[in-house]
Amino acid sequence: MMRSLFSGVSGLKVHQTRMDVIGNNIANVNTVGFKASSVSFSDVFYQTTQGASGPNASTGLTGRNAMQIGLGSTVAAIKSSITTSGATQRTDNPFDLMLEGDSFFIVNSGGTNYFTKAGSFNIDANGTLCTASGASVMGWQVDKNDETKTVADAVSPLKIMSPDNLYADPEATTNVYVSGNIDSMDTQLTSDTGKVVNITFFDNMGSSYTADLKIKQTEVTNNYTVAITDIKDSTGQSIFVDKQVEEGTGEVTYGNTGYSGFSLNDAAFTADPTEEGLPGISDGELPIISFDATNGKFLSVGGDGTTAPVSLKFSITGSPSPFSDIDIDFSKITMYSTSGNSSLEATKGSVAGVGAGKQVGNMTGVSIDASGKVYGKYDNGNSRLLGQLAVASFANPAGLESVGNSMYAATQNSGDFDGIGQDASQGGGSISTGVLEMSNVDLSQQFTDMITTQRGFQANSRIITTSDSLLEELINLKR
Repeated sequence: MMRSLFSGVSGLKVHQTRMDVIGNNIANVNTVGFKASSVSFSDVFYQTTQGASGPNASTGLTGRNAMQIGLGSTVAAIKSSITTSGATQRTDNPFDLMLEGDSFFIVNSGGTNYFTKAGSFNIDANGTLCTASGASVMGWQVDKNDETKTVADAVSPLKIMSPDNLYADPEATTNVYVSGNIDSMDTQLTSDTGKVVNITFFDNMGSSYTADLKIKQTEVTNNYTVAITDIKDSTGQSIFVDKQVEEGTGEVTYGNTGYSGFSLNDAAFTADPTEEGLPGISDGELPIISFDATNGKFLSVGGDGTTAPVSLKFSITGSPSPFSDIDIDFSKITMYSTSGNSSLEATKGSVAGVGAGKQVGNMTGVSIDASGKVYGKYDNGNSRLLGQLAVASFANPAGLESVGNSMYAATQNSGDFDGIGQDASQGGGSISTGVLEMSNVDLSQQFTDMITTQRGFQANSRIITTSDSLLEELINLKR
C-alpha cells in the first residue's frame, strides 16, 4: 500500500508539471515567436519480486516470467515544437520581420549571442537595430571595396541608422542637355538680352547653382551664338561677385571671389565685377549653334568646319573648385518656324539620364529584402545598402535552451553556432517584412490536454485516498 501511495504522489507531480507547461503555453498564446511545449511521461524503476526463469528439461518445469511492481511515473521529456511555424500577423512596420524556415535571427545581449524567432525589432538612440528587450540584432557589414555587397564575416550589431547612414553623398552634375525649338522670327533672339535658358546643376558638395545661358542670332539666320552671362548660387548671388559693406559708412563695394571665370570648350572667359555688382564677363569668341537652313535640323555647336560636335564642355575656373566639368548637349534643338516664340529648356543629365548629379540625400525610409539586406532610401533618389541580417541554423533546433525574452541559447545537443551565420535565403528560407510570426500554440490542443491532465490528476489523487482507506481498515483490525 505504501508503494501505491508513492505511485500516486509521482502521478500527481508529473501531471502538475504537465499542467504547468499547458498553463505557460496558454499564457503565451499571443506572444510573438513563442513555441509551444509538450510533456512526455515514462514509467520509473520497477521493484522485481521474482526474477524470470527459463524452462528446465531435467525437472520438467516451465519458464516463468518476472514479477515486477512499478513505482510510478516521471517526466521523460518536455519538448518544444520549435520547428512548427506560427500564424502570420500583418503589421506594416518595416522593422517587423518574419523568418521562414528553421533558421533563427541572431541577437546579442550582454556580449553573448542568442537566437530568436521573434522579429519585432526597432531602432535605439544610436541607430542600432534591436529587440524590445534591448538585444542588438546581428548581421554582416557592407564591403568597403564594393558598397553593393556585404561581407559574410563574424556577425556584429547592425547600426543601420547611425549618423553616417542618415545621409547619402551628393554628386556633381556632369551632363546637361538643352531641348526645344528656336524660332528665327523670335525678336528676343536679335535683341541684346537674347533668349536666356537657365541651366541648373550641382557641385561636389550638393549645392545647387544656375548658369544663365544666352542664345543670340548672328548675321547668318541659321547660326546662333552661345554665351554665359552669369552663374548664381541657390540664393541668387553671383559666384563671381563678393559684396562688401564698409562698417560705419555703409558703403557697398564689389570685389572678386575665388572664381575667376569659366570656359566653353577652349574659349576662356574671365569675370571682373563691375561697380554695379554685375559679374562683368569678358568678351571672347563665342561658340555657334548651326542649323540646316533647308530643314531646320540641328547640325553642330562650336564646330570648326571639319567636325560637327553636338555639345560644349563647360567648366568653372577657380581653386579649389567644387565643380566638375559639364557637357552641355544641344543636339535636341530644332529651328522650326512657329508663332515667333522660341521654347527652350535645359535638363540636368544626359539624354540617357546619366550625370544629372544629386544634392545631399536625407534618409526617408528603410527596406529589408527577402535575403535580409537592409537598404536606406534617400530624398535625392539614392538607395544604399546598409548591412544584412544573418541567420543561424542548427542540426537539432529542439535542443536549444530557452532563456526568456523569446530568446534561445545554443547547447551541446543543439549544435554550435559558428559566429558567422548564413544568408536568410540559403536552404529555401526567406524574410518577410511588415509581418510577424505569432505563437504556434493550438488552443484546441491545449484545452484537450488540459482535460486529460485534469482527469489524470484526479485519478492519481484517488490512488492516494483509496490507499489511505485501506490503511485505515488495517489499523481497525486491532479494535
